[in-house]
Amino acid sequence: MTTDAPSYTASELLAVMSARLLRDGQVVFAGVGIPLLAASLAQRLHAPGLTILFEGGTIGAYVEPGRLPPSTNEQRCTRRANMVLSSTDVLLLLQRGYVDVGFMGGAQIDQYGNLNSSFIGSPQQPATRLPGSGGGNDIASLTEMIVAMKQEKRRFVERVDFVTSPGFLSGGTSRCQAGLVAGGMFRVVTDLGLLGFDEVSKRMTLLALHPGVTVEQVQANTGFELLLASDLAVTDPPAENELRVLRDLDPDRLYTA
Repeated sequence: MTTDAPSYTASELLAVMSARLLRDGQVVFAGVGIPLLAASLAQRLHAPGLTILFEGGTIGAYVEPGRLPPSTNEQRCTRRANMVLSSTDVLLLLQRGYVDVGFMGGAQIDQYGNLNSSFIGSPQQPATRLPGSGGGNDIASLTEMIVAMKQEKRRFVERVDFVTSPGFLSGGTSRCQAGLVAGGMFRVVTDLGLLGFDEVSKRMTLLALHPGVTVEQVQANTGFELLLASDLAVTDPPAENELRVLRDLDPDRLYTA
């Protein structure tokens, strides 16, 4: 990532860069791991009015430092929460348009932002079986999506093996034509840079590089040709206070090792 030893891990970089994308007053549907860490970090630093939803039914989660839940159904999710509903009721909030941002990861993502968390390989004989959709399809279908994942060719593929959670499908207006008139992929945060999607073609576009990273490095870790923003930027590295709060949230490095 840089010529010198970094003062933060790749996972910490993902969490900090993702947290910066969240805004005060938003409602975010977060998965566990980096999405939950990033949402909790944003809540403490610049977005105290951020409302976190969990698929397990928790609304308004405020995670205790050092007590990160291993699952969205775990009871630690409910401490200091505003309300606990059924999973069905939480997903209904998505359908009613009350959720601003969906935030999760995936095993594969393609040039149009489609996510795969179902299987790798052919459907008849998959090489690897993955956890599956859960609420991922609902979240990606109905919100502006942020995805956080490490950038590797085996993950960033021209076409995912299975569309678990829809991005912009085959690009252009195909998402809208499929009946998904709201939401879509907003940003992909990786350990190499920040990516968005072209307004017309909906192809993945490199918006910013992390410090010390080159365009060539990003492209070498991508299985398809990236578009480049005309005003390609460089992100600010994680600040001391961001890392301090993040490490307080996850002192055992469960998600940031």
